[in-house]
Amino acid sequence: MPDTIRKLTILHSNDMHGDFLPKEENGKQTGGLARLSGYVNKIRKEKENVIYAIAGDMFRGSIIDSEYQGLSTIDLMNNLMPDVATIGNHEVDYGFAHLLFLEKCAKFPIVNANLFITMNNSRVFTPYINLEIGGMRILFIGILTEEVLSSTKNEKIIGTFIDLESAAKEVGIICDNYRTVKTDMTVLLTHIGLENDIKLAGLLDPDWGVNMIIGGHSHTFMEKPEVVNGVPIVQAGTGTGVIGQIDIQYDTEKKEIADFKWKCVPINEDTAPVDEIMDELIDSYRTQTDSKYKRVVTRWARKLAHPSREQETEMGNLYADTMAWEASFDIMMFGSGSIRKKELGPVIEYQDMLENTPFDDVLWMVEVTGAQFRRMVQHLMRDEAWAGETEFYQFSKGVRIKYRKSTHTIEELKFNGEDITDDTELKLGIQNYHFKSFDEFMGVPLEEVKKNMKPRVVATSVNNIIEEYFATNSGLDAHVEGRIEIVE
Repeated sequence: MPDTIRKLTILHSNDMHGDFLPKEENGKQTGGLARLSGYVNKIRKEKENVIYAIAGDMFRGSIIDSEYQGLSTIDLMNNLMPDVATIGNHEVDYGFAHLLFLEKCAKFPIVNANLFITMNNSRVFTPYINLEIGGMRILFIGILTEEVLSSTKNEKIIGTFIDLESAAKEVGIICDNYRTVKTDMTVLLTHIGLENDIKLAGLLDPDWGVNMIIGGHSHTFMEKPEVVNGVPIVQAGTGTGVIGQIDIQYDTEKKEIADFKWKCVPINEDTAPVDEIMDELIDSYRTQTDSKYKRVVTRWARKLAHPSREQETEMGNLYADTMAWEASFDIMMFGSGSIRKKELGPVIEYQDMLENTPFDDVLWMVEVTGAQFRRMVQHLMRDEAWAGETEFYQFSKGVRIKYRKSTHTIEELKFNGEDITDDTELKLGIQNYHFKSFDEFMGVPLEEVKKNMKPRVVATSVNNIIEEYFATNSGLDAHVEGRIEIVE
């Protein structure tokens, strides 16, 4: 190999969501933070120059995370020792002030370029970092999803550039000011979803010198990189069961990447040893949480599935019906993304229940006309929904929606067997997160809906309703029954 060629390996994870414990699949142990750490340590020993990057959403999804409001996650991440991380939308779930506290506890750099204080337009985090390794200088820039606005509606001093054009401009500003002749590579560490990464790459000026995008948020498992505008885009699914690996040969004389190879590596007994120190640390947290959360709440009739957010699911129907139990509203619209596990049951422990719906919230009731409800459904079914880039909902019993993708038309819209007409009056139950972003998520202005009836809180805790319903009803079952029919 010529003396001018340097080797670099970039490992990357995204959307770990507190997926700290291993799983059993086909008699083998897969995933878990101890094996993920073992793989990172193994590559750090085997390869010359290794950087490990995390593209957001380390938090939420496990009792170990929520019990300590992310502090346990930061402790575990400190032991994982990433070289750089960026913020995801769930990093603000415990409050913005708490996020700043957690950042102070982190022993690794967290970069974000487009979260700022609105009063003086100053950035909240360091927007970039230059990592020097093996005689190379790598510039990492962090970019966040606009969804963070939904979690910080009550924090008026916090803002973000909400459109891709503004985010691209911010990348240009940083590159123009901080990318120098000493910079060998520029990497965007994003949390905006694959579709938006593709759009962002198309907006980048080649003279800014962005070499690659490492993304997150859409939980996309990729077989090969997407290449747009000459920029490869990669993402490593979700959880700790996989890790992305980029092997690069860099020509220091020509100042260009001579070879770029990417793969998504499964984390299991065959590929990754257990990091014993990490395993002990996780076990110490698990021991403390097990005594509090390892109790059986109920037993379902069978294991139920939630394979995709963008369709009617068994678990989705169960949870929507649970919220509509003894309710004062007609239809529950339960956020698909509120259900975090792809399958669950039949035995439901308290820990399972909380991990599956970790975003406990108040429940609102609003009244809409049939015409407004039709506009809402039309908005929910727009093309972006099928790429996992928008909110999607599970509907309670009695709803029948038939939508044709090719013509973008609602062919059937019924409630309790009757056509929903323009003057039909419907009371809807929605979670607080969705109520706060009603205009954006529902496609109908909340101010318009308020004219029908003043919205009101009908429950202070979604999980209180879930726990009570589960505890008082054993043998629960649910099936996909055609509440939502999507025709190609």
